[in-house]
Amino acid sequence: MSETDQDILKRSKEIVQTYFKFLDKHVADVVSGKVIDFMEINQIASELFLSHKHLTDTVQKETGNHPCHFYDLKIIDQAKQMLSQTDKSVSEIARILTYDPSNFSKFFKKFAGQTPGQFRKGSKK
Repeated sequence: MSETDQDILKRSKEIVQTYFKFLDKHVADVVSGKVIDFMEINQIASELFLSHKHLTDTVQKETGNHPCHFYDLKIIDQAKQMLSQTDKSVSEIARILTYDPSNFSKFFKKFAGQTPGQFRKGSKK
């Protein structure tokens, strides 16, 4: 592998790591109320000084998944944490995560395989 190819590979990994770190901070900022809404991928790319296409292509190539997949997983992880560690209602958690409560339950079930209420009951055991 040439030095240029190694540099490209190294930069690709760096972009993916930077994206994941940004997601962690951004989700935390939304939950804490510092930010009122989730950014779109093109806005995140801009914050990372990348084009939307370059971010999407790089994450897809490095991980096999679209950046939105990881974004959704971070939101689901945060929801799971809130469901298992707080007494906030599902509706309140949905609103904190900027979702309409009925859409949030569908979104959660799609990724977690169960409703938020079912997840909460299972995590309390």
